[in-house]
Amino acid sequence: MPAMQGLRVFGIDFTSAPRRAKPIRIAAGHRQGPVVRLDGLTALDTLDAFSAWLRTPGPWIGGFDLPFGLPRELVVHLGWPTDYAALMAHYAALSRESIRERFAAFCDARPAGAKFAHRACDKPAGSSPSMKWVNPPVAWMLHAGMPRLIEGGVHLPGHLAGDESRVALEAYPGLLARELVGRRSYKSDTKAAQTPERLIARKDIVDSLEQGRTRLGVRLKLSHAQRDELVADASGDSLDAVLAMLQAAWAAEQPRYGWPEEADPLEGWIVGA
Repeated sequence: MPAMQGLRVFGIDFTSAPRRAKPIRIAAGHRQGPVVRLDGLTALDTLDAFSAWLRTPGPWIGGFDLPFGLPRELVVHLGWPTDYAALMAHYAALSRESIRERFAAFCDARPAGAKFAHRACDKPAGSSPSMKWVNPPVAWMLHAGMPRLIEGGVHLPGHLAGDESRVALEAYPGLLARELVGRRSYKSDTKAAQTPERLIARKDIVDSLEQGRTRLGVRLKLSHAQRDELVADASGDSLDAVLAMLQAAWAAEQPRYGWPEEADPLEGWIVGA
């Protein structure tokens, strides 16, 4: 890897069950003024490899595509701890089956159209509720990822103090992608759905990022091979990692890393929401 200049930034496209066919994707880059250069993409196919990677020496800032918190409404209803560290320890100690039963019972008691509890950041970000256990299973991403972030001792602004040279923020690539291509789909894990239209949407996203046509005020710098790789990955995982990296690069320049004053430390906040 070339010698780094500027701030090191990472974007992490997380999965709760990484494997060789569907790894955790990490985009590594550095920010120099308004330019963010992509240095490379890494694939981690186990959660233990992810835990080891988290100990990468700082300084760096990373955007992680997984929820960092649960809706306060849900936590209070279930009688779970309302202190963040205590809540995460309680959640991590539960089995997925136990979590699913509690969340399903909560949803079953609510009217159609309002089954899930939401965090304050969900609506402005357009993200799925962090209690959702299917399509996408973000509740399992929280369950698998946050204990490892906490154990890794990274700094979680707004949530928990840690090593301030290694800063972890909640990112959501879909927020930035929608700014660039609206509701056009750009990815699928299903071969039959990996259409020319989705490939064109990925190309349009990459073109816009290289031209700096986003409200983040940063411009992506790629090699020809990197551009081809991002467009060719029909799963969208590589591109999502890069989108999360750019969100982290933007947050690095913001007061409180872009957290609004009124953000709830139990729920957390999505970068740029």
